[in-house]
Amino acid sequence: MFDALLQTKLYMPAAHPGWVKRPFLLAKLEPNRLTKLILISAPAGYGKTTLATAWLQQLQAADTAQVCWLSLDEDDSDPQQFFRYLAEAVRPLPGIQSHLPQLLQSNQTIPPKTLMKAFVQDVFPVSVPFIFVLDDYHAFDSADIDTALGTLLDLMPPQMTLLLTSRSDPGFPISRLRARGELVELRADDLRFTEAEAACFLQQTMGLALLPEHIAALESRTEGWIAGLQMAALSMQHRASDDLHDFVRSFTGSHRFIMDYLTDE
Repeated sequence: MFDALLQTKLYMPAAHPGWVKRPFLLAKLEPNRLTKLILISAPAGYGKTTLATAWLQQLQAADTAQVCWLSLDEDDSDPQQFFRYLAEAVRPLPGIQSHLPQLLQSNQTIPPKTLMKAFVQDVFPVSVPFIFVLDDYHAFDSADIDTALGTLLDLMPPQMTLLLTSRSDPGFPISRLRARGELVELRADDLRFTEAEAACFLQQTMGLALLPEHIAALESRTEGWIAGLQMAALSMQHRASDDLHDFVRSFTGSHRFIMDYLTDE
């Protein structure tokens, strides 16, 4: 018997109110007619989901694509469970078929590749462009699902684009997609804040009155790592202005807030 589906896994998170606008990155995400896969891959704290959400909400506002969202965790390593979520995520799309749900209702164990082919049959008649997001793809480990997604990318209809956010590259091969121009990818080096973005984040989002040299030092010490800048900002919010110089000078990756963050992640 299957567990009930958690509907919260199927909803895109709200955009952060203090989002630092990054038009260059948003432009890089725009798929062309060849794009099959958008991969946002970086360690924890680089703003992968935040960036994806901001871009997708921009698409929705312009009514240029629909969004299907699935937040993944370790429980989704079971292929049957994973495909139940896939079927539910695309259910609202106009023109969607129901081959996959019918297969999942049977009492038989069906190979993931067969289930994925049924999924492709279901989405092929969809009448609008749509982005299917698998958020936190690193959170589970399933060679069967990796193989099935490779099948999806081979058979994907032209109105569909797959977007993955992950701390590591997926288990299916992506080099062929890259060679064919079918892959858009953003890495940690792309996601790092520039000094100007760090200034916007620290001053406007976090409400800190910092000198340019303080901002430059923090951006350099964190190497633009967004979570590191946030931990620094949280530590500075209740400090007197004359203490900030000493804090910035002594701030390192061993700061307690950063160590706590890395331990939790």
